[in-house]
Amino acid sequence: MTEVTAPAASATGERPLFSTIDHVGVAVPDLDAAVAYYRDVLGMREAHREVNEEQGVAEVMMAVGDSGVCVQLLAPLDETSTIARFLDRSGPGLQQIAYRVDDLDEVCATLRRRGARLLYDVPKRGTANSRVNFIHPKSAGGVLVELVEPAR
Repeated sequence: MTEVTAPAASATGERPLFSTIDHVGVAVPDLDAAVAYYRDVLGMREAHREVNEEQGVAEVMMAVGDSGVCVQLLAPLDETSTIARFLDRSGPGLQQIAYRVDDLDEVCATLRRRGARLLYDVPKRGTANSRVNFIHPKSAGGVLVELVEPAR
């Protein structure tokens, strides 16, 4: 098996924007049923659980082995939630991919300079007091991309 290593800098000589995949978000209509499936069938363990009123979701981070990467199960708190609208439009399933960053403000500024459309002018609070922003799907080939700066 060939080991893949990330380059120290991009082709433009800049440092990579992302340090790793932080998590993959999955929209689910029933959080407890989803947790049971990921735990009992897929063998993942619950690493974190919280309610984010501002984003209108209940969420559970399910750890993928000891990799530090998680599957984030997202259930709507009510019908006005972004996740409720996603479920109505697309049904349960993959909702977003999140990349971990060291300095969210710097990454957001770089992405804006490069023409990316971000959802928030100012980052918001995410899971476990992280700071987050999102690249709009229309600016990222149809994929909702979350940028996560973990709490220090």
